[in-house]
Amino acid sequence: MPSKIAVVYYSTYGHNHQMARAAQEAAEAAGAEVRLRKVRETVPQGVIDAQDAWKAQQEKTSDVPEATPDDMEWADGYVLSSPTRFGGGTSQMRSFIDTLGPLWQKGGLANKTFTAMTSAQNPHGGQETTLQTLYITAMHWGCILVPPGYTDDAIFAAGGNPYGATVTADGSGVSDESLAAVRHQARRLVEYTDKLTAS
Repeated sequence: MPSKIAVVYYSTYGHNHQMARAAQEAAEAAGAEVRLRKVRETVPQGVIDAQDAWKAQQEKTSDVPEATPDDMEWADGYVLSSPTRFGGGTSQMRSFIDTLGPLWQKGGLANKTFTAMTSAQNPHGGQETTLQTLYITAMHWGCILVPPGYTDDAIFAAGGNPYGATVTADGSGVSDESLAAVRHQARRLVEYTDKLTAS
């Protein structure tokens, strides 16, 4: 049986969506069954409509299903991707996490693999702390953390972050080097999820 991976993301301008798609494709190529899910938007529509890039991203991803607790219960492993907001994940991602209390209470999030990705406007805008806070959440769930570490040259080429793929959202999009790091991270998650589900 293939491992089941939930790739759950929030994306304002498209960086985390692009990273999540790359993770989905790499995990599927590694043999996993993957659900790509976005978390529910919580910002008033009028605010989004006032920003062309944000509105365009919303329209572009209108076909992506919203994440639910059922997706988290279904999965054997998780990839979470969220932009940075003041050194942590977005309120949209945290709101989704807050819906998982009943699933957590019955142990439905425990013993599953977990890895995280993020973006920020600049290299020191909270990228590492965002990943660390997402990993702390996963520790509360009882997940098995699978950061990329320095396990592939792609990590160094993308900036050398051992916690997870990070992107500086400077308007130039996600680089090929960063996407290679994302793909390595997703393959690594599948590799270790396969080991756990086979035992």
